[in-house]
This record gives sequence, C-alpha cells and structure tokens, in this order.
Amino acid sequence: MGNFVGSAVRRARRVWKFPFSAEAEAVAGLRRLVRLHLELWGLQQLSAAAELCVSELVANVIKHVGHGTPTALAVSLDGTRLRIEVHDPDARAVPILSDVEQDAETGRGMALIDAIADRWGVDLTAGRKSTWCELRTTVTTTSEMFLAPRVVRAADMLGLYASTAMPQRGVSFSRLGETVAEETAIDVIADLLHWFCARGQDPDDVLDRAQAHFEAEVDAH
Repeated sequence: MGNFVGSAVRRARRVWKFPFSAEAEAVAGLRRLVRLHLELWGLQQLSAAAELCVSELVANVIKHVGHGTPTALAVSLDGTRLRIEVHDPDARAVPILSDVEQDAETGRGMALIDAIADRWGVDLTAGRKSTWCELRTTVTTTSEMFLAPRVVRAADMLGLYASTAMPQRGVSFSRLGETVAEETAIDVIADLLHWFCARGQDPDDVLDRAQAHFEAEVDAH
C-alpha cells in the first residue's frame, strides 16, 4: 500500500462520473450510486470497501476544503483495478497520511483508506486536485463481469416487476435521488437487453419494438 502525488491522468476502460456538492447529506446517495455500478460491473464483493472509501474521500473535502464545495466523484475500472476519485477545486489542501491514535475520533480518514486500498494518491492540475484510491479485483478480463450476473438479475427483476405495484405519483426526489432512480432504471433496461441476447434476440430489434409500443401508447393518450 502507498500514496502517490502526480499530474498524469490515466485512461480507464469504463468510467462513471457524477458532480455533486460536498455535503454530509450527499454521502448516502453517493454510496448507493457506487453500489449500483459495482453490481453492474459484477464487483459486488468490493461494495463495502468502495463505499467506505467514498465516504472518507468526501469527508476529507468537507473538512479541509469546505462544506458545499463543487466536487465530483469518478469511478473507473481498468484491467484488474477499481479506481475511485474525488475531484475538488483546491490544489493546496493535499491529504496526508498522519499517525493517529487508535481511539481518536477524527483524522483517521486517510489511514482507513491506506489500510483498505491497494494504493492511493493525489493528482494535481492547475487549480484542481484529484484524490484517489484503487482496489484490486480478482477478475482477469472485463468481459467476464457482465453477462451472467445481468441475465440472472434481469430474470429476477421480471418476476418482481410482475408482482409489484407501480410507485405512487407525485413523489419528489432530490437531484441525487433522481440520479439514483435514473441509474437504476437504465440498469434495468440494460439487464433486459442482456436477457434478450441470452435468448438469441437482437437488442436493436428489441429496442425498436419497445419504442414502437411506447409511441403507440403515447399517441393513444
């Protein structure tokens, strides 16, 4: 384990990024989004560690940069490493690993990340920084992560969809809550496309048929 400070930007195969305001109230939603994406990537076993890293990196921004700071969370998968980044506009407040007493209530954030992550560090650019950590995965190829879990999950979802009432209208969500709901809905659509592929169907044809059904129903109303 170790930490690195640099300016290079690595290009990952799969990247997800979400801008947010650094507030304690946002952490639960961010953890939920990360959990959803790890499920999507077949990396459920890393959820607990990844969510803890997200919490500590965001808490670091709130404490050392400021409550309400415009921030962004980025999660990427490159080979066998899961990378979690938190971007903020203050290149001066660089996190450091310091000695902390075992029973201390504060100052343990980077120590926890150092203990959990395979490595962590800070990338500095003009007027900005990215504090990141990486978790090692057990997969050898990215392709093996996606098909089987999605097909099984889509089958489970179909049974649940058939027996669950639609949510009530008029329910309001925060911006983060809306994003979680949208990401969940997109995951459902993607899972269904994998389910159709497993049954030998063309996903483009399925989407065309679904669009035709949607337009017919809209026209009818």
